[in-house]
Amino acid sequence: MARSLKPTRRRFLLGIALYLAFGSLAGADENPWQALRSGTAVGLLRHATAPGIGDPAHFRLDDCATQRNLSEAGRQQARAIGAAFRRNGITSARVLSSRWCRCLETARLLDLGPVEPFSPLDSFFADRERANPQTAALRVFLSRPYAGPPRVLVTHQVNITALTNVVPHSGELIVAQPLADGRVRVIGRLEPGGVPAEPGAESP
Repeated sequence: MARSLKPTRRRFLLGIALYLAFGSLAGADENPWQALRSGTAVGLLRHATAPGIGDPAHFRLDDCATQRNLSEAGRQQARAIGAAFRRNGITSARVLSSRWCRCLETARLLDLGPVEPFSPLDSFFADRERANPQTAALRVFLSRPYAGPPRVLVTHQVNITALTNVVPHSGELIVAQPLADGRVRVIGRLEPGGVPAEPGAESP
């Protein structure tokens, strides 16, 4: 009768099995901030706290008064996120944003540089037919070779989920490495704003 494997041996064999199934585990302990600083990863930031769900029926893209906007807590959260970037060695970045006011305000309050409105980051919460073409456009953008400052993309939950399968909290930063085929590899999830999520209060 064969003796049972010792725990150390079992762990070793399990590690080999995982390696064969999923490939090299190198990078599993990557530092997300380092990946952002080096430019090998991008930051996908869900806008800071904006109470409510979706947008009002009279929503107009060119009029922030018709939109759902950041609360004062959300503004403080956005400033705290920017401060966290600076504490981690990122004092300036290329900042792209959805054209929705809650994203643009979040992006500006980061205080990391000029904000570029970028339509592939716009919300498609109310028009799911735009999900696939927008996500495809974002994948193409991210797959292109890039040499420049760290990139921060401020957008909405639905956009981040479509790209990464991650459902972020308001103000949560998803650090992802773009791959040549348009996919992204999630390296880490950070909540640098220091504002805990409120159960049941998540909004797109």
